[in-house]
Amino acid sequence: MPDFAKMSLTELVRPEGFDCPCGRKHVCALDYLNVGRGILKELPQMLSAMKVSRPFVICDDNTYKAAGERVCALLDAAKIPHGLYIIPTQTDRLKPAEWEVGSVIMHLDPCCDVILGVGSGVVNDICKVVAHATGRKNAIVGTAPSMDGYASNSSSMEMNHVKVSLYNQAPSGILLDVDILSQAPMRMLWAGLGDMIAKYIAICEWRISRLVTGEYYCEDVANLMRTALSKVMDAAGGLPDRDPEAVQAVAEGLVLAGVDMAFAQISRPASGLEHYFSHMWEMMALERGEPYDLHGIQVGVGSLLTLNMYRDIRRIVPDPEKARAWWASMTPERWEAQVRAIFGKTAPEIIAMEAEKHKNDPAKHEERLARIIEHWDEILRIIDEELPAYDQVYAVMAKTGMPLMPRDIGISVEDTVNAFIGARDVRDKYMSCTLLWDLGLTEEYAEKLKKFVS
Repeated sequence: MPDFAKMSLTELVRPEGFDCPCGRKHVCALDYLNVGRGILKELPQMLSAMKVSRPFVICDDNTYKAAGERVCALLDAAKIPHGLYIIPTQTDRLKPAEWEVGSVIMHLDPCCDVILGVGSGVVNDICKVVAHATGRKNAIVGTAPSMDGYASNSSSMEMNHVKVSLYNQAPSGILLDVDILSQAPMRMLWAGLGDMIAKYIAICEWRISRLVTGEYYCEDVANLMRTALSKVMDAAGGLPDRDPEAVQAVAEGLVLAGVDMAFAQISRPASGLEHYFSHMWEMMALERGEPYDLHGIQVGVGSLLTLNMYRDIRRIVPDPEKARAWWASMTPERWEAQVRAIFGKTAPEIIAMEAEKHKNDPAKHEERLARIIEHWDEILRIIDEELPAYDQVYAVMAKTGMPLMPRDIGISVEDTVNAFIGARDVRDKYMSCTLLWDLGLTEEYAEKLKKFVS
């Protein structure tokens, strides 16, 4: 079995994939992938490798200026016919939601045989959804190293005001020109770093979930993420100066994270509770019709909150009687009232999800609690193995100038605490907030979190 961590990007995306000792076949097949300086000129070569001939270019106003205009000029120079749609923004920036997807589809040129996005997170996610819905290949020319979804087969979208992950199809071609990426707004560079820092927690919680729930886990996939993260953290100091080597390290790390998600066929290698702080804040903003910050910046803040939480988890001595007493107090009626208070208009969807998944089932609690107590020493060892010290990560982030605490991005103490309490209800994913719930410590930690962010 090849060592993923020692392989190049090109080797990792070979069409035949890899048969893994974990029992799964890992595949992230791309027709074309390149990350480097001055490589935008390879666009015709990428389209040829994809065996497509008429792209439909999708961007927004900002990404058209950043690279879309040059993309269209390259296509014209190569005599490649193409369509173009610049998605109008309804607010201060493009949203990954139903209106935007529908707008693209209504303007789609049916003669085009490939969706070619020019942008980063939102444009990439919209293009994946549109390509999947219309049965076309898709490709992306990146404009910022701001998120980890370039190579993944999932899209983070807003459906009925709830943040969801849609699993559709990964791009068949990816071009990330570092000369373009390095000119992205600094907040987008910070966002990419924040999204990578999250991987410490993602791998840790994936391993803990395997112990507590029996969830699938692959050590080879996890180790690829660890290696990519190490390279990013080593280079992070160069981001404030837009050092091309630092930008390229972050961009490659983000692409590897997408490859890892495709290998695992789930988002587990790339996201944990820190992402759900961000999801919750976005849902709250949507509920109120308010703006919210870039996903990766919110994830970076969420990462620090979660790392701080693990400092408390390390000191826990599980008490099964305390856990059972707390579960008994959290009646279905009390839980539903809490959900309605936190989620507002989206509460019915959260309540319906519980009716399907039964996460609050006392029998399931008992099973998980028994495994937690049985494996507690191993859980503590995983935390020590996977997570760096809070102060170490704080120092790296602070050196770049990026936001560090919820108040730095306009998030209130109340919204931070409610995001923590509500995170486990958004999806059926076992995270540290679920661990605290199973131990009957959710409310106790909520009070600690309130003091920490006040």
